[in-house]
Amino acid sequence: MIWRTLLLMLALAGPATAQGDAAAQARAAVTMLEDASEKLDAADGARDRVRALTETIQAFETGLAAMRTGLRQAAIRESQLSARLDARDSEVGQLLAVLQSIGTDNPTALLHPDGPTGTARAGLLLAELTPALNQRAEQLRRDLEDVQTLRTLQTDAEERLRSSLAAVQSARTALNQAMAERTQLPKRFTEDPVSTAILIASTETLDGFASGLSEIVTNEDVNVETPVNIEGQIGQLPLPVQSLVLRGMNEADAAGVARPGLLLATRPRAIVTSPTAATIRYQGPLLDFGNVMILEPRADTLFVLAGLGVVYGEIGQVIAAGTPIGLMGGTGAELSTDGDGAGAARSETLYIEVRQDNVPQDPESWFRTDKDG
Repeated sequence: MIWRTLLLMLALAGPATAQGDAAAQARAAVTMLEDASEKLDAADGARDRVRALTETIQAFETGLAAMRTGLRQAAIRESQLSARLDARDSEVGQLLAVLQSIGTDNPTALLHPDGPTGTARAGLLLAELTPALNQRAEQLRRDLEDVQTLRTLQTDAEERLRSSLAAVQSARTALNQAMAERTQLPKRFTEDPVSTAILIASTETLDGFASGLSEIVTNEDVNVETPVNIEGQIGQLPLPVQSLVLRGMNEADAAGVARPGLLLATRPRAIVTSPTAATIRYQGPLLDFGNVMILEPRADTLFVLAGLGVVYGEIGQVIAAGTPIGLMGGTGAELSTDGDGAGAARSETLYIEVRQDNVPQDPESWFRTDKDG
């Protein structure tokens, strides 16, 4: 019966949805990346080129993360719409057949087997259902347009992603050069390289190295001080790199090894900055931690950051909050369009310890993390 077919089709019809959120997020990311490109152009003539390049790289990283998330959501939405349209091919055929029969000039097309009364009732029912059928046909048309729009958006956004990756690589190269040329930072002390080498050779644990740091300095200048009091910042310090928390303090890894610090997952080549003003107590390779940066924000406190690919600065220098202290290692995964939370794309890890009077503290009580809400 025609009316049963119509009712079945209306029952199968899903709610009207569109690509709105995914497209809006991708377009917002494009705006972020355009702003970052403008920052990169302006960095060449900036008075403080290091700061300008640091802000540029951070802007690119934020925009790229948003772009990846937007692309991933757009791909999911496009797949959902395509699957829905594919699953309803037969429904579309029935819809077209019914609409054609409604518009036919053949008076017998809508004859009801129960006679004139049934035909009249069927005609009234069809008159009521025709607007709903037209609405359903319009929704199917919009779904098809949404699929086409999302595919175009993905193509354009992926091209923007690649061009922005090339731009951020240029910014990193420029930052490397700017950091190498930077000489005006004050120094609280001068490193004693012989004492440093002896300490590294004799150290088997991070505890031992941290406790011996005071022995590797000469010509300490008591007039050069860390320029800020961090007491009021404890608990609100920004993480030094865009990242997700993999493991908290004393959480065992797959091998059962637990360390008294925070393990962060980052993207390759992500920029790492100082969470606060601090003195560089050590930078370079250490034990099995890879490249390590040890910062002293105040006399009794050390921030240990381990796992960097590149480290900046010199031992003894006093740096401001937000100063770049290195880049993460790794290559290749930056081209991934996985969303910001995708673990495979965050292939690098940064380990953070906070030590007060040489006793490890919980970093999550010092830094704002994604677990904060």
